Amino acid sequence: MLRKAEGGMSSTIGSNPERNRSHNRRVVLDVVRQLGPVGRMEISRHAHLSTQAVSNIVEELVADGLLIKTGRLRAGRGLPPIQFAVNPNGGMTAGVEIAADHISTLLVDIGGRIRAQRSVSIRQNDPGTVLPVIETEIEAARAQLKSPVPQLLGVGIVMPGPFNVEGMTSVGPTTLSGWLDFDAVASIGRMLDVPITLENDATAAAVGERLHGAAKELKNFCLIYFGQGLGLGIMIDGRPFRGANGNAGEIGHVLVEKGGRLCSCGQHGCLETYASFHSLAQQLSGAGVERVEYADLERLHREKHPIVLEWIEVAAGYLAPQVAMLENLFDPEAIILGGVLPTGLLEDLVQAMHPLPLSVARRRNRSEARLIHGRTGRMTAALGAAALPLLETMTPRLDTAHAARREQPNEEISLAG
Repeated sequence: MLRKAEGGMSSTIGSNPERNRSHNRRVVLDVVRQLGPVGRMEISRHAHLSTQAVSNIVEELVADGLLIKTGRLRAGRGLPPIQFAVNPNGGMTAGVEIAADHISTLLVDIGGRIRAQRSVSIRQNDPGTVLPVIETEIEAARAQLKSPVPQLLGVGIVMPGPFNVEGMTSVGPTTLSGWLDFDAVASIGRMLDVPITLENDATAAAVGERLHGAAKELKNFCLIYFGQGLGLGIMIDGRPFRGANGNAGEIGHVLVEKGGRLCSCGQHGCLETYASFHSLAQQLSGAGVERVEYADLERLHREKHPIVLEWIEVAAGYLAPQVAMLENLFDPEAIILGGVLPTGLLEDLVQAMHPLPLSVARRRNRSEARLIHGRTGRMTAALGAAALPLLETMTPRLDTAHAARREQPNEEISLAG
Protein backbone atom coordinates (compact mmCIF):
# COMPACT_ATOMS: atom_id res chain seq x y z
CA MET A 1 0.00 0.00 0.00
CA LEU A 2 2.73 2.45 0.90
CA ARG A 3 6.14 2.77 -0.72
CA LYS A 4 8.90 2.43 1.85
CA ALA A 5 12.03 4.53 1.47
CA GLU A 6 14.92 2.89 -0.36
CA GLY A 7 17.27 1.15 2.03
CA GLY A 8 14.68 1.22 4.84
CA MET A 9 15.84 -0.15 8.15
CA SER A 10 17.78 -3.08 6.74
CA SER A 11 20.90 -1.16 5.66
CA THR A 12 24.24 -2.68 6.63
CA ILE A 13 27.50 -1.08 7.75
CA GLY A 14 29.99 -0.75 4.93
CA SER A 15 33.68 0.01 5.11
CA ASN A 16 33.27 3.61 6.26
CA PRO A 17 35.02 3.93 9.66
CA GLU A 18 32.61 6.72 10.62
CA ARG A 19 29.72 4.26 10.41
CA ASN A 20 31.67 1.79 12.55
CA ARG A 21 32.03 4.48 15.21
CA SER A 22 28.29 5.11 15.03
CA HIS A 23 27.70 1.44 15.78
CA ASN A 24 30.05 1.58 18.77
CA ARG A 25 28.21 4.64 20.11
CA ARG A 26 24.99 2.60 20.02
CA VAL A 27 26.76 -0.25 21.83
CA VAL A 28 27.94 2.05 24.63
CA LEU A 29 24.53 3.73 24.94
CA ASP A 30 22.82 0.35 25.12
CA VAL A 31 25.18 -0.90 27.85
CA VAL A 32 24.65 2.25 29.93
CA ARG A 33 20.88 2.07 29.38
CA GLN A 34 20.79 -1.49 30.69
CA LEU A 35 23.36 -1.26 33.51
CA GLY A 36 23.64 2.40 34.47
CA PRO A 37 24.88 4.06 36.53
CA VAL A 38 28.07 2.35 35.39
CA GLY A 39 31.78 3.19 35.05
CA ARG A 40 34.05 3.12 32.00
CA MET A 41 35.76 -0.16 32.96
CA GLU A 42 32.42 -1.93 33.30
CA ILE A 43 31.20 -0.46 30.02
CA SER A 44 34.39 -1.65 28.35
CA ARG A 45 33.91 -5.19 29.69
CA HIS A 46 30.32 -5.49 28.52
CA ALA A 47 30.84 -3.68 25.21
CA HIS A 48 34.03 -5.62 24.30
CA LEU A 49 35.74 -2.34 23.45
CA SER A 50 39.05 -1.00 24.71
CA THR A 51 38.97 1.35 27.70
CA GLN A 52 40.37 4.16 25.55
CA ALA A 53 37.68 3.67 22.90
CA VAL A 54 34.97 3.67 25.58
CA SER A 55 36.46 6.77 27.20
CA ASN A 56 36.39 8.67 23.90
CA ILE A 57 32.82 7.59 23.11
CA VAL A 58 31.56 8.37 26.63
CA GLU A 59 33.02 11.87 26.46
CA GLU A 60 31.30 12.43 23.10
CA LEU A 61 27.96 11.20 24.47
CA VAL A 62 28.28 13.44 27.55
CA ALA A 63 29.07 16.41 25.29
CA ASP A 64 26.01 15.53 23.16
CA GLY A 65 23.85 15.45 26.28
CA LEU A 66 22.91 11.77 25.91
CA LEU A 67 24.84 10.65 29.02
CA ILE A 68 25.31 12.34 32.39
CA LYS A 69 27.85 11.88 35.18
CA THR A 70 26.23 10.63 38.38
CA GLY A 71 29.20 10.86 40.77
CA ARG A 72 31.85 8.39 41.87
CA LEU A 73 31.39 4.82 43.08
CA ARG A 74 32.84 4.42 46.60
CA ALA A 75 34.49 0.99 46.53
CA GLY A 76 38.06 -0.25 47.17
CA ARG A 77 41.28 1.76 47.18
CA GLY A 78 42.32 4.53 44.86
CA LEU A 79 40.23 7.16 43.14
CA PRO A 80 36.65 5.89 42.76
CA PRO A 81 35.49 5.58 39.13
CA ILE A 82 33.06 8.12 37.68
CA GLN A 83 29.63 6.62 36.99
CA PHE A 84 27.54 7.39 33.92
CA ALA A 85 23.82 7.07 33.21
CA VAL A 86 21.45 7.84 30.36
CA ASN A 87 20.29 11.45 30.55
CA PRO A 88 16.47 11.38 30.68
CA ASN A 89 16.44 14.94 29.37
CA GLY A 90 19.09 14.28 26.74
CA GLY A 91 16.67 13.32 24.02
CA MET A 92 13.31 11.82 23.20
CA THR A 93 11.51 10.20 20.33
CA ALA A 94 7.95 10.52 19.09
CA GLY A 95 5.72 7.63 18.10
CA VAL A 96 2.81 8.34 15.77
CA GLU A 97 0.20 5.75 14.88
CA ILE A 98 -1.87 6.66 11.83
CA ALA A 99 -5.02 4.55 12.02
CA ALA A 100 -8.06 4.65 9.75
CA ASP A 101 -10.03 6.85 12.16
CA HIS A 102 -7.53 8.37 14.60
CA ILE A 103 -3.93 9.47 15.19
CA SER A 104 -2.15 8.58 18.44
CA THR A 105 1.04 10.34 19.50
CA LEU A 106 3.56 9.52 22.25
CA LEU A 107 6.77 11.16 23.43
CA VAL A 108 9.28 8.79 25.06
CA ASP A 109 12.63 9.82 26.55
CA ILE A 110 15.81 7.81 25.90
CA GLY A 111 15.39 6.13 29.27
CA GLY A 112 12.15 4.61 27.93
CA ARG A 113 9.76 6.73 30.05
CA ILE A 114 6.55 8.03 28.47
CA ARG A 115 6.59 11.83 28.78
CA ALA A 116 3.37 12.76 26.94
CA GLN A 117 0.58 11.09 25.00
CA ARG A 118 -2.32 12.28 22.87
CA SER A 119 -4.99 10.82 20.60
CA VAL A 120 -7.24 12.64 18.14
CA SER A 121 -10.03 11.40 15.85
CA ILE A 122 -9.86 12.08 12.12
CA ARG A 123 -12.63 12.03 9.53
CA GLN A 124 -10.27 11.54 6.57
CA ASN A 125 -6.94 9.70 6.48
CA ASP A 126 -5.31 10.91 3.25
CA PRO A 127 -1.79 12.44 3.39
CA GLY A 128 -3.05 16.00 2.89
CA THR A 129 -5.22 15.67 5.99
CA VAL A 130 -2.88 13.57 8.12
CA LEU A 131 0.46 15.40 7.79
CA PRO A 132 -0.68 18.71 9.33
CA VAL A 133 -2.33 16.77 12.18
CA ILE A 134 0.96 14.95 12.90
CA GLU A 135 2.84 18.24 13.09
CA THR A 136 0.19 19.81 15.34
CA GLU A 137 -0.03 16.81 17.67
CA ILE A 138 3.74 16.52 18.17
CA GLU A 139 3.95 20.23 18.97
CA ALA A 140 0.99 19.93 21.36
CA ALA A 141 2.63 16.95 23.09
CA ARG A 142 5.92 18.85 23.45
CA ALA A 143 4.02 21.80 24.91
CA GLN A 144 2.85 19.54 27.75
CA LEU A 145 6.43 19.03 28.95
CA LYS A 146 8.13 21.06 31.63
CA SER A 147 11.37 22.82 30.76
CA PRO A 148 13.95 21.72 29.74
CA VAL A 149 12.27 19.95 26.83
CA PRO A 150 14.53 17.14 25.49
CA GLN A 151 15.65 17.33 21.89
CA LEU A 152 13.61 15.29 19.41
CA LEU A 153 15.95 12.57 18.07
CA GLY A 154 13.52 11.02 15.62
CA VAL A 155 9.93 10.10 14.87
CA GLY A 156 8.51 6.63 14.30
CA ILE A 157 5.47 6.44 12.05
CA VAL A 158 3.26 3.35 11.95
CA MET A 159 0.23 2.58 9.83
CA PRO A 160 -1.67 -0.46 8.60
CA GLY A 161 -0.24 -2.44 5.67
CA PRO A 162 0.12 -4.02 3.24
CA PHE A 163 2.70 -1.79 1.58
CA ASN A 164 2.52 -1.37 -2.20
CA VAL A 165 1.03 -4.76 -3.17
CA GLU A 166 -0.17 -5.01 -6.76
CA GLY A 167 -3.71 -6.36 -7.07
CA MET A 168 -4.67 -5.59 -3.46
CA THR A 169 -6.85 -2.51 -3.17
CA SER A 170 -5.66 0.19 -0.79
CA VAL A 171 -9.11 1.58 -0.10
CA GLY A 172 -11.67 0.60 2.47
CA PRO A 173 -12.46 1.08 6.15
CA THR A 174 -9.43 -0.83 7.44
CA THR A 175 -6.85 0.93 5.25
CA LEU A 176 -5.64 4.45 4.50
CA SER A 177 -6.56 6.31 1.33
CA GLY A 178 -4.23 8.21 -0.99
CA TRP A 179 -0.94 6.77 0.31
CA LEU A 180 -0.12 4.56 -2.68
CA ASP A 181 3.34 5.58 -3.97
CA PHE A 182 3.43 8.44 -1.45
CA ASP A 183 6.90 8.80 0.09
CA ALA A 184 5.87 9.27 3.72
CA VAL A 185 9.42 9.15 5.08
CA ALA A 186 10.66 11.98 2.85
CA SER A 187 7.53 14.13 3.21
CA ILE A 188 7.21 13.85 6.99
CA GLY A 189 10.98 14.19 7.38
CA ARG A 190 10.96 17.49 5.47
CA MET A 191 8.04 18.72 7.55
CA LEU A 192 9.54 17.87 10.95
CA ASP A 193 13.25 18.10 10.06
CA VAL A 194 14.16 14.95 12.03
CA PRO A 195 14.94 11.34 11.02
CA ILE A 196 11.81 9.30 10.27
CA THR A 197 11.31 5.54 10.53
CA LEU A 198 8.29 3.82 8.99
CA GLU A 199 6.71 0.53 10.06
CA ASN A 200 3.44 -1.33 9.81
CA ASP A 201 1.26 -1.16 12.90
CA ALA A 202 1.35 -4.84 13.88
CA THR A 203 5.16 -5.01 13.84
CA ALA A 204 5.40 -1.80 15.86
CA ALA A 205 2.84 -3.18 18.33
CA ALA A 206 5.03 -6.24 18.85
CA VAL A 207 7.97 -3.92 19.64
CA GLY A 208 5.71 -2.07 22.09
CA GLU A 209 4.75 -5.28 23.90
CA ARG A 210 8.40 -6.37 23.94
CA LEU A 211 9.55 -3.18 25.65
CA HIS A 212 6.57 -2.27 27.80
CA GLY A 213 4.09 -5.14 28.03
CA ALA A 214 3.45 -8.86 28.19
CA ALA A 215 6.54 -9.82 26.16
CA LYS A 216 9.27 -8.24 28.29
CA GLU A 217 10.74 -11.67 29.02
CA LEU A 218 10.15 -13.08 25.53
CA LYS A 219 12.53 -13.01 22.56
CA ASN A 220 10.49 -15.16 20.16
CA PHE A 221 6.77 -14.45 19.94
CA CYS A 222 3.96 -13.47 17.60
CA LEU A 223 1.45 -10.70 18.29
CA ILE A 224 -1.96 -10.93 16.63
CA TYR A 225 -2.84 -7.25 16.44
CA PHE A 226 -6.39 -5.94 16.37
CA GLY A 227 -6.50 -2.54 14.69
CA GLN A 228 -9.39 -1.71 12.41
CA GLY A 229 -8.20 -4.76 10.50
CA LEU A 230 -6.00 -7.63 11.67
CA GLY A 231 -2.21 -7.87 11.52
CA LEU A 232 0.65 -9.95 12.88
CA GLY A 233 3.87 -8.78 14.49
CA ILE A 234 6.68 -11.35 14.50
CA MET A 235 9.65 -11.13 16.87
CA ILE A 236 12.59 -13.46 16.29
CA ASP A 237 15.52 -13.41 18.73
CA GLY A 238 14.31 -10.06 20.07
CA ARG A 239 14.16 -8.40 16.65
CA PRO A 240 11.09 -7.67 14.49
CA PHE A 241 10.85 -9.77 11.34
CA ARG A 242 9.67 -7.60 8.45
CA GLY A 243 10.13 -9.65 5.32
CA ALA A 244 11.58 -8.43 2.03
CA ASN A 245 9.21 -5.47 1.62
CA GLY A 246 7.92 -4.84 5.12
CA ASN A 247 4.79 -6.94 4.56
CA ALA A 248 5.50 -9.97 6.74
CA GLY A 249 2.57 -10.75 9.02
CA GLU A 250 -0.43 -9.79 6.87
CA ILE A 251 -2.46 -12.50 8.59
CA GLY A 252 -5.68 -10.56 8.12
CA HIS A 253 -5.61 -11.45 4.43
CA VAL A 254 -5.18 -15.19 4.91
CA LEU A 255 -8.18 -16.92 3.27
CA VAL A 256 -10.20 -18.86 5.83
CA GLU A 257 -13.56 -19.22 4.09
CA LYS A 258 -13.89 -20.10 0.41
CA GLY A 259 -16.29 -17.66 -1.24
CA GLY A 260 -16.79 -15.94 2.11
CA ARG A 261 -17.34 -12.33 3.06
CA LEU A 262 -15.98 -9.61 0.77
CA CYS A 263 -12.80 -8.00 2.15
CA SER A 264 -11.62 -4.45 1.42
CA CYS A 265 -8.54 -5.98 -0.25
CA GLY A 266 -10.79 -7.38 -3.00
CA GLN A 267 -10.74 -11.04 -1.94
CA HIS A 268 -13.54 -13.08 -0.40
CA GLY A 269 -13.17 -14.92 2.91
CA CYS A 270 -10.18 -13.12 4.50
CA LEU A 271 -9.62 -13.72 8.20
CA GLU A 272 -10.12 -10.06 9.13
CA THR A 273 -13.68 -10.10 7.79
CA TYR A 274 -14.50 -12.48 10.66
CA ALA A 275 -11.98 -11.55 13.37
CA SER A 276 -11.28 -7.79 13.54
CA PHE A 277 -12.62 -4.69 15.22
CA HIS A 278 -14.12 -3.62 11.88
CA SER A 279 -16.01 -6.90 11.45
CA LEU A 280 -17.48 -6.51 14.94
CA ALA A 281 -18.38 -2.86 14.31
CA GLN A 282 -20.10 -3.85 11.06
CA GLN A 283 -22.27 -6.40 12.85
CA LEU A 284 -23.16 -3.92 15.60
CA SER A 285 -24.02 -1.32 12.96
CA GLY A 286 -26.42 -3.82 11.38
CA ALA A 287 -28.19 -3.98 14.75
CA GLY A 288 -28.42 -0.18 14.99
CA VAL A 289 -25.34 0.42 17.17
CA GLU A 290 -23.39 3.02 15.16
CA ARG A 291 -19.90 4.53 15.50
CA VAL A 292 -18.64 2.24 18.26
CA GLU A 293 -15.74 3.71 20.24
CA TYR A 294 -13.49 1.95 22.77
CA ALA A 295 -15.65 2.95 25.76
CA ASP A 296 -18.80 1.78 23.93
CA LEU A 297 -17.24 -1.60 23.25
CA GLU A 298 -16.19 -1.93 26.90
CA ARG A 299 -19.77 -1.25 27.97
CA LEU A 300 -21.34 -3.58 25.39
CA HIS A 301 -19.02 -6.38 26.43
CA ARG A 302 -19.70 -5.75 30.11
CA GLU A 303 -23.45 -5.86 29.39
CA LYS A 304 -22.97 -9.13 27.46
CA HIS A 305 -24.47 -7.78 24.26
CA PRO A 306 -25.47 -10.83 22.15
CA ILE A 307 -23.66 -9.62 19.01
CA VAL A 308 -20.41 -9.12 20.95
CA LEU A 309 -20.70 -12.58 22.49
CA GLU A 310 -21.45 -14.13 19.09
CA TRP A 311 -18.49 -12.33 17.51
CA ILE A 312 -16.18 -13.70 20.21
CA GLU A 313 -17.26 -17.28 19.44
CA VAL A 314 -16.98 -16.87 15.66
CA ALA A 315 -13.64 -15.05 15.81
CA ALA A 316 -12.24 -17.63 18.23
CA GLY A 317 -13.21 -20.42 15.84
CA TYR A 318 -11.27 -18.83 12.98
CA LEU A 319 -8.30 -17.67 15.08
CA ALA A 320 -7.50 -20.87 16.98
CA PRO A 321 -6.27 -22.78 13.88
CA GLN A 322 -4.14 -19.75 12.94
CA VAL A 323 -2.47 -19.86 16.37
CA ALA A 324 -1.51 -23.49 15.81
CA MET A 325 -0.24 -22.64 12.33
CA LEU A 326 1.95 -19.83 13.69
CA GLU A 327 3.32 -22.15 16.37
CA ASN A 328 4.21 -24.75 13.76
CA LEU A 329 5.84 -22.14 11.53
CA PHE A 330 7.81 -20.08 14.06
CA ASP A 331 7.95 -22.15 17.26
CA PRO A 332 7.40 -19.01 19.40
CA GLU A 333 7.54 -18.87 23.18
CA ALA A 334 3.96 -17.55 23.15
CA ILE A 335 1.28 -15.98 20.99
CA ILE A 336 -0.08 -12.63 22.20
CA LEU A 337 -3.43 -11.03 21.34
CA GLY A 338 -3.45 -7.24 21.59
CA GLY A 339 -4.57 -3.95 20.09
CA VAL A 340 -7.68 -1.81 20.25
CA LEU A 341 -9.99 -4.38 21.86
CA PRO A 342 -10.78 -3.86 25.58
CA THR A 343 -8.85 -6.07 28.00
CA GLY A 344 -11.94 -7.94 29.21
CA LEU A 345 -12.97 -8.76 25.65
CA LEU A 346 -9.46 -9.98 24.82
CA GLU A 347 -9.50 -12.20 27.91
CA ASP A 348 -12.81 -13.77 26.84
CA LEU A 349 -11.51 -14.22 23.29
CA VAL A 350 -8.42 -16.03 24.57
CA GLN A 351 -10.63 -18.25 26.73
CA ALA A 352 -12.98 -19.02 23.83
CA MET A 353 -10.06 -20.21 21.69
CA HIS A 354 -9.34 -23.07 24.10
CA PRO A 355 -8.69 -25.89 23.74
CA LEU A 356 -6.14 -24.89 21.12
CA PRO A 357 -5.37 -27.30 18.29
CA LEU A 358 -2.36 -29.59 18.59
CA SER A 359 0.92 -27.99 17.51
CA VAL A 360 4.64 -28.12 18.28
CA ALA A 361 3.89 -25.77 21.21
CA ARG A 362 2.24 -28.58 23.19
CA ARG A 363 5.32 -29.74 25.09
CA ARG A 364 5.27 -31.97 28.13
CA ASN A 365 7.53 -29.67 30.13
CA ARG A 366 5.79 -26.42 29.11
CA SER A 367 5.07 -24.12 32.06
CA GLU A 368 3.99 -20.89 30.32
CA ALA A 369 0.69 -20.28 28.52
CA ARG A 370 0.62 -20.71 24.76
CA LEU A 371 -1.79 -17.81 24.31
CA ILE A 372 -1.87 -14.57 26.37
CA HIS A 373 -3.41 -11.12 25.99
CA GLY A 374 -1.35 -7.94 25.65
CA ARG A 375 -0.89 -5.39 28.43
CA THR A 376 -0.12 -2.15 26.62
CA GLY A 377 -3.69 -1.48 25.46
CA ARG A 378 -4.70 0.86 22.68
CA MET A 379 -1.35 2.71 22.63
CA THR A 380 0.75 -0.37 21.89
CA ALA A 381 1.44 0.54 18.24
CA ALA A 382 2.34 4.13 19.18
CA LEU A 383 4.66 2.79 21.90
CA GLY A 384 6.37 0.63 19.34
CA ALA A 385 6.54 3.56 16.93
CA ALA A 386 8.36 5.67 19.53
CA ALA A 387 10.75 2.79 20.16
CA LEU A 388 11.77 2.49 16.50
CA PRO A 389 14.04 5.57 16.32
CA LEU A 390 15.18 4.79 19.87
CA LEU A 391 16.32 1.37 18.69
CA GLU A 392 18.11 3.03 15.80
CA THR A 393 19.85 5.42 18.19
CA MET A 394 20.65 3.10 21.08
CA THR A 395 20.54 -0.56 20.08
CA PRO A 396 23.44 -2.19 18.18
CA ARG A 397 22.80 -4.59 15.31
CA LEU A 398 24.77 -7.79 15.24
CA ASP A 399 24.34 -8.21 11.49
CA THR A 400 25.86 -4.79 10.78
CA ALA A 401 28.67 -5.41 13.23
CA HIS A 402 29.60 -8.69 11.59
CA ALA A 403 29.50 -7.05 8.16
CA ALA A 404 31.77 -4.29 9.37
CA ARG A 405 34.22 -6.73 10.90
CA ARG A 406 34.42 -8.66 7.63
CA GLU A 407 35.07 -5.50 5.64
CA GLN A 408 37.22 -3.62 8.18
CA PRO A 409 39.32 -6.19 10.07
CA ASN A 410 41.50 -3.47 11.62
CA GLU A 411 38.56 -1.41 12.93
CA GLU A 412 37.43 -2.05 16.49
CA ILE A 413 33.80 -3.23 16.38
CA SER A 414 31.84 -4.37 19.40
CA LEU A 415 29.47 -7.31 19.22
CA ALA A 416 27.79 -6.47 22.50
CA GLY A 417 24.04 -6.30 22.72
